Amino acid sequence: MPLDPRLAYITERLVERSRATRKAYLDRLAEARAAGRVARGELSCTNQAHGYAGMPEDSKFKLKVLEAPNLAIVSSYNDVLSAHQPLNDYPDWIKEAAREAGATAQFAGGVPAMCDGVTQGQNGMELSLFSRDVIAMATAVALSHRLFDGVLYLGVCDKIVPGLLLGALSFGHLPGVFVPGGPMPTGVANADKALVRERYAKGEIGPDALLDSEMRSYHAPGTCTFYGTANSNQMLLEAMGLMLPGAAFVPPGTKLREALTRESARTAARLASPAVGLGEMVDEKAIINAVVALLATGGSTNHTLHWVAIARAAGIQLTWDDYAELSAITPLVTRVYPNGDADINAFHDAGGTGWLIRDLLDAGLLHPDVATVAGPGLAAYTRAPQLKDGQLEWHAAPQQSGDTSVLRSAADPFDTEGGLRLVAGNVGRAIVKTSAVAPDKRAVTAPALVFSSQEAMLAAFRAGQLERDFIAVLPFQGPRANGMPELHALTPALSVLQKAGHQVALVTDGRMSGASGKVPAAIHVCPEAAAGGGIAKIRDGDLIRLDPDAGVLEVLVDAADWAARPPGSANLASHHYGVGRELFAGFRQLASAAEDGATSFGGAF
Repeated sequence: MPLDPRLAYITERLVERSRATRKAYLDRLAEARAAGRVARGELSCTNQAHGYAGMPEDSKFKLKVLEAPNLAIVSSYNDVLSAHQPLNDYPDWIKEAAREAGATAQFAGGVPAMCDGVTQGQNGMELSLFSRDVIAMATAVALSHRLFDGVLYLGVCDKIVPGLLLGALSFGHLPGVFVPGGPMPTGVANADKALVRERYAKGEIGPDALLDSEMRSYHAPGTCTFYGTANSNQMLLEAMGLMLPGAAFVPPGTKLREALTRESARTAARLASPAVGLGEMVDEKAIINAVVALLATGGSTNHTLHWVAIARAAGIQLTWDDYAELSAITPLVTRVYPNGDADINAFHDAGGTGWLIRDLLDAGLLHPDVATVAGPGLAAYTRAPQLKDGQLEWHAAPQQSGDTSVLRSAADPFDTEGGLRLVAGNVGRAIVKTSAVAPDKRAVTAPALVFSSQEAMLAAFRAGQLERDFIAVLPFQGPRANGMPELHALTPALSVLQKAGHQVALVTDGRMSGASGKVPAAIHVCPEAAAGGGIAKIRDGDLIRLDPDAGVLEVLVDAADWAARPPGSANLASHHYGVGRELFAGFRQLASAAEDGATSFGGAF
């Protein structure tokens, strides 16, 4: 199928816009490679001896005499988080497989991994976004020894994969393979879980019943099974060709998962000689493929931050306008919670990534001619892995969807457009995820109710003060204010009000993440309130029009009055200490706008 001309145009425009910065990035990779960093040529004998001292004697021999490739392992393992607990066994598997491939491997370093599910609604959530940047820096520290010819990146969840990829792109001359963990088994049905949360928000059940439901939902090692940021990460990495085909959603604790992990090590060893750098793989076409995969599946809104930052790290000037234009030409072909009732295991069983990528390729909506860890071209990612007589092999993905209520063809989609909209007006620019919002609920014109925090809004809800049409406005939730926490603790209350027949919506410079639900939410508002953005001017009673389909976010007041109105302020002192928040003062001060990726790296990109 020829490439959709609209996709080709958007890509060509991105290439042209990025020409200077992409060249500068590739020049840096060439400089790193020419300096001998891949072959460890710049390190003194003493440097190398320190790095090899703890290795087995046979590995030392390989490095000293045979000049074998040496692979780094960078992992987010901990046993607090279910998604990362399975990574405990991976380093031993990788080292064994590397030795079998004539290479060596070392555990180069760990990176922190916090869970948005654990910190949701808590003070620790205000560290969440910036943990991505810490992970990127920790990845750089791990690789700074320059002993390595390739890297295996072990990570799964929300900020961890983007952080690993940001760090990897700083060492983009090195080959890299991403190694996922896989989802936990299906627990409580998502619709039932959401209903329990709504009943708790209304006071119909107590915390014991809620905890029982939550623990039956999140109940085993593996990634949470809803289609939030963690599972969106895996989808995007496959669409970019940065992990093995079909690896994303194979469950942990299975022989197939172990075989894929071992094959990842062999793949990294193969890519290391001669070196195929990850930074060359992450080009404009790969970035466009990632965004299309996000839109086609109704994935996490967090990736309007993360993949902008990732693209910039590779010298690619991706913008929200690109997202909006790609959304207009990308059909929505999955229904996975929160965009439907099914979970990621149902998606995998229905055909999974192999089926989806082949269908999008057939529709001309993905670039086929990209470099991947599986070889040239994205066609390899139309296959699914299996074990046959104990050997790993790949076969073509099914020809038909196994469940058309979960996965459909681009020729017969759930929606002709992707699940993301860009809105703009006198408030600024913002993102709205529409894939889970009913068409008749998307446009809301209602008076503003401004809240200083999500706790303040929930208190008003519990007091019965929100039985009306309104648009909740939560300013001073952006990266410079308090680290840009996720606010989807508001989702159950807003859903209750919507079901009661009220027109409700949310406008905030904070985040809602992959759990954005059935209530329209204009999030990531730029400029943020702490930077003097228009959202700080909104007052109680202002009439706001939010219409994602028309691309409008507007406060309906006289233009002259609006221009003359000073922005409000907030006392944020209590958000800048406790649970380590005082250590992140520099991050808040340096944070770029959400539209620029909300990074704390200043002008590095």
